[in-house]
Amino acid sequence: MSQPPAPPAALPEEPAPTTADLRVLLGVQRRLATPPVVRTAQLMSHAGEHAAVWIAAGTLGALVDRPRRRRWVEATAGVVAAHGASVVVKRITRRVRPSHPGVLVHAGTPSRFSLPSSHATSTTAAVVAFGALVGRGKLAPLVPAMALSRLVVGVHYPTDVLAGSVLGAVVGATAPRWFARVGGAR
Repeated sequence: MSQPPAPPAALPEEPAPTTADLRVLLGVQRRLATPPVVRTAQLMSHAGEHAAVWIAAGTLGALVDRPRRRRWVEATAGVVAAHGASVVVKRITRRVRPSHPGVLVHAGTPSRFSLPSSHATSTTAAVVAFGALVGRGKLAPLVPAMALSRLVVGVHYPTDVLAGSVLGAVVGATAPRWFARVGGAR
């Protein structure tokens, strides 16, 4: 008699959300997830996918601000680096997106992993890197708006967006300077 096939190798245990994480997520959805807010969050989700809106903004900045073109390219490279870093960290942490029955999911995602939020990472990196060119005060409200949008659409825990914002701030501040040094060595 043959034995049934062995089950596939399990993925490593992903970090479980804290009870507070889930409580905050559910609270945000209860208080903010009205139809107009959900639609706005969905639009932000689409715009922020793979840092597309920030790459487009940086490209536009490089095209129209000729005297600072090189700085715009370096800042945009910083946003791309931040997004790439978030994808790598997701593959390491392997935290699965919210799946609690009370969480309403209003957006699709390219992967099942959530930590850190790539949207929060690239948005924060853009605010830091582009803010050096146009003024951070003008862009700063985009960080909490994107972070909240990820909770409204139900695809991240609060600690996912917090981690993404921290990663984005670090890479957004350091990568453009690194690219400037590397590019200046020519």
